[in-house]
Amino acid sequence: MRRSIILLTALALAAPACSAGDVATDADSTVTEPTVTEPTVADPTVADPATEPSTGPGSEASTTTAEGGQCSPGDDASMPRMWNDAALDAIRVDFPAPTVHARNLYHLSAAMWDVWRAYEPNDTTTSAVFVDEHRVADDVAAARDDAIAFAAHRILTQRYRLSLAAPETRLALNNSLSTACGAQPDFAEQNPESAAAFGVEIADAILEASFDDGSLEGAAYVDDAYESVNPPLVVAESGTELVDPDRWQPLLLENSVSQNGVPLPGGQQTFVGSQWGSVTPFAIDVDGQPPLDPGPPPRITDPATAEEYRNQAVDVIRASSDLQVGAARIDIGPGSDGVAVLDYESSGGHEVNPATGLAYEPNEVDAADYFRAIAEYWADGPTSETPPGHWNSLANQTSDALFADDDTRPEGERLEWDVKLGLALNGAMHDAAIAAWGNKGFYDSVRPISMIRWMAEQDGETSLPLVEGLVEIVTEESSAIGERHAGLPVGETAILAWSGPPELGDVEVAGVAWIRAVDWLPYQRPTFITPAFAGYVSGHSVFSRAGAEVLTNVTGSEFFPGGLLTRDVAAFSLVHERGPSEDIQLQWATFRDAADEAGRSRIWGGIHIPADDESGREIGRRVGEAAWERAQVIFGET
Repeated sequence: MRRSIILLTALALAAPACSAGDVATDADSTVTEPTVTEPTVADPTVADPATEPSTGPGSEASTTTAEGGQCSPGDDASMPRMWNDAALDAIRVDFPAPTVHARNLYHLSAAMWDVWRAYEPNDTTTSAVFVDEHRVADDVAAARDDAIAFAAHRILTQRYRLSLAAPETRLALNNSLSTACGAQPDFAEQNPESAAAFGVEIADAILEASFDDGSLEGAAYVDDAYESVNPPLVVAESGTELVDPDRWQPLLLENSVSQNGVPLPGGQQTFVGSQWGSVTPFAIDVDGQPPLDPGPPPRITDPATAEEYRNQAVDVIRASSDLQVGAARIDIGPGSDGVAVLDYESSGGHEVNPATGLAYEPNEVDAADYFRAIAEYWADGPTSETPPGHWNSLANQTSDALFADDDTRPEGERLEWDVKLGLALNGAMHDAAIAAWGNKGFYDSVRPISMIRWMAEQDGETSLPLVEGLVEIVTEESSAIGERHAGLPVGETAILAWSGPPELGDVEVAGVAWIRAVDWLPYQRPTFITPAFAGYVSGHSVFSRAGAEVLTNVTGSEFFPGGLLTRDVAAFSLVHERGPSEDIQLQWATFRDAADEAGRSRIWGGIHIPADDESGREIGRRVGEAAWERAQVIFGET
């Protein structure tokens, strides 16, 4: 019998597309042609009907017998966890495009969920994301492992075939399949009735259904329609010219290295992901643009917000001045609220660890060490898995801790847990990319390096606001030998800020000094400086808060397992300059504490103004809530 798979809209937010009475129970019964729907935003309680004919492997909500038994996750917690780790490895050696990697993680998770669900016996409550089929097997667990392994391998090898490290990634993925299954990728083709072949068929169906989802995958995700209104900022030169000071400006770098350490051709930046607001989402509504619109950022051309624009640039300069080692010490422990210094923050301040019943210990560190450490840690620097991958790593750590303790071990099998967590989390990561980059593309907003350098050359109401001890005009007296502005040109604007990057990188400290505002650089490596896309809203803030919302809901607690998650930062392990001056430990009590720190870090790293972070956090909250709501419907748990 010819088999086919029914493809569902990626946005069907409801119960199964067929009732139990629709499921074929006879392998020789007549089948109907499968159908494909164009992705549209659906009501959260109504599944989209299938409308357009297509072809593929399976019958309309069919039941097909398939044997398994080839694959095992070995020492890994589960087969989905094994392939999630493989995906993160692939991300770490590729160009750090968070939008693309979030989409890949989502489609990988959707494939693994649709496989898991297909083998769920007597299922009448769950929904497929893309592919609706029910199958039976003598050994369901083995069949699931086989199908998941081959589906994951197919998704990842196709999506990373053009990776910056394509040969190495393909070899690693093939080795993962061989290790788990003792087979090569052509096993599925040679055994068309196997569970492995079913996994490949599901993967191929998802790859086909998502190809024209608005991401421009066929054009290597490049939006040729975008053109910057501003000429490039030549980083090696002082100042900058802006046609529109509210709009994004590409940088021109002599030598460029991606955020995860991959060498790139020098030259002018191009906007990465300007089209992403129109990509087919998991749960959010994208009918209106930009998605989940928070309203515009402060603009210097708008009299109502011009002063805020100027002050937010000063906020970034003040954060830059905080990078002076030895100037202050702060308590960064979960019991302290001293790190939540932004007006819109409420992180920390937890009196008692709920897991131990004891008060959190103080964690006093050099303030500059803390700000530099979070700027580098949350930037996901060399060997980065980018923000969506970072939250997958945190989710994996959380799951491992929960399952390692009999008192916190979730009910059910680890396989089911990992499949469901993966879909909920990566559905949120995918939507976070759509919402964040939809706003970036729509508002096309300026970055701090352009704001500060441009205003340093302006007069009057468009100039940098003067703040004693932080932003000052150089005078004859202040520029004299031994004075604070010594050596700086008289009449120019000087700022107290990080003076790096140092020539010798991580073996010396640039420190904080009075510098020409027209030369200001963020706390980044000289080969990176600032990401190649607009500032508003912060992608880190959206991804992180969305991830925190999902993990809070999945685990049923706002706290990390044990009430604490830590990250050790060894003395002198930083990349941008020598530091920290001593060993320090980053600590988070709750998922939202970690998310807030991720957003905060981008201000001290000089990448974002506070408005980018604040609006990003709110969008992330809405994305996470929507993803969790849809996931519950898909899981049949509402």
